[in-house]
Amino acid sequence: MLEKFLKYVSYDTQSDDKNESCPSTPGQLDLAKVLVDDLKEMGIDNAHMDEHGYVYAIIEGTNKDAPTIGLISHMDTALEITGKDVNPQVVEKYEGGDIVLNDKYKLTEEEFPFLKDLVGHKLVTTDGTTLLGADDKAGIAIIMTVAKYFMENRDQKFGDIKIGITPDEEIGRGADLFDVERFGADFAYTIDGGPVGELEYENFNAASVDIHIEGKSVHPGSAKNVLVNALLVALELNQMLPVNERPEYTEGYEGFYMLDEIQGTSAEVDMAYIIRDFFTDTFNQKKEMLEKSVDFLNEKYGNIIDIKIEDSYYNMREKVEPHMEIIDLAKDAIEKEGITPIVKPIRGGTDGARLSYMGLPTPNLFTGGYNYHGRYEIVSVDIMEKSVNVIKNIILANAKGDK
Repeated sequence: MLEKFLKYVSYDTQSDDKNESCPSTPGQLDLAKVLVDDLKEMGIDNAHMDEHGYVYAIIEGTNKDAPTIGLISHMDTALEITGKDVNPQVVEKYEGGDIVLNDKYKLTEEEFPFLKDLVGHKLVTTDGTTLLGADDKAGIAIIMTVAKYFMENRDQKFGDIKIGITPDEEIGRGADLFDVERFGADFAYTIDGGPVGELEYENFNAASVDIHIEGKSVHPGSAKNVLVNALLVALELNQMLPVNERPEYTEGYEGFYMLDEIQGTSAEVDMAYIIRDFFTDTFNQKKEMLEKSVDFLNEKYGNIIDIKIEDSYYNMREKVEPHMEIIDLAKDAIEKEGITPIVKPIRGGTDGARLSYMGLPTPNLFTGGYNYHGRYEIVSVDIMEKSVNVIKNIILANAKGDK
């Protein structure tokens, strides 16, 4: 499993939100071809990549009466920091204390207290110059390990297992072209979570916001009563939003506004926000707050701001709750490994949110990764192994009709 993971992170699969094609980057196609080859090497001859870079495979079950389970992860990595030339560092047995990434960066117990829970684990970190790609190549490696097990243990009783690896999840498009009907699973799990025991079936409602501000640019020497500085209007807009509803001040079920990008000059500025909230009413209130702030500034400065708000995905809870048996199945599988299930909301999104609204209930399971989307990313190989065992438990119990 570790060998597979290290191979997968060597591929630069960072997605590109500025490219409308699917997949948005060629590196994802490169990895997709490798994944198909790996699946075929296991004897899964039906493994294939479609024209959009989605990888699909079916492990034929030995109990055709059992419901069909889907296992899903994504091949792309986040935009915040490069995923090119990843140089993973393997800590064979973490003994506690700081983990030095390079001369400039290190993981400290003071800043990352979860490290105390990983003493004795085999860990994989970055070298401090890139992200690692455990989000979600750890999930892919876990699924591959589960697939190999069931291909080699045909004496076990299990139903059909459907595998789906998606592109462009990090830019919110992972489920756009996913063929749910052809996939044919009764339910699925994304393997895209974090610490051991995590089981998630609630996630943010999400929206993206694009704002364009067209100021009035004149020479500063003759600017009195004429100049409208677009940069200052952008700052004014941002200051109108509640400070305590920024990501760095929120946790649990608290939502936020995040200024994700800003660029421009005194003449023109483009801003991009993301809005996140678990509850429909407060989600809508946040969108209205931004719109009213723009309306106020347009009244003040003369219709110089254009705003576009688009919903990205919604909280899957509404679609999963009618199928709580799949949550109970996962809870029992986690407990069978001597782990206490941690049922909590995802402060983010997964392909599972969109897929649940497309008719495929898809909660999320842990991988053992931490600090996603940055140079401090780290994954526990020991927890990856626990994730493999939990998924095996789910598949076997599902075939027996157990909960």
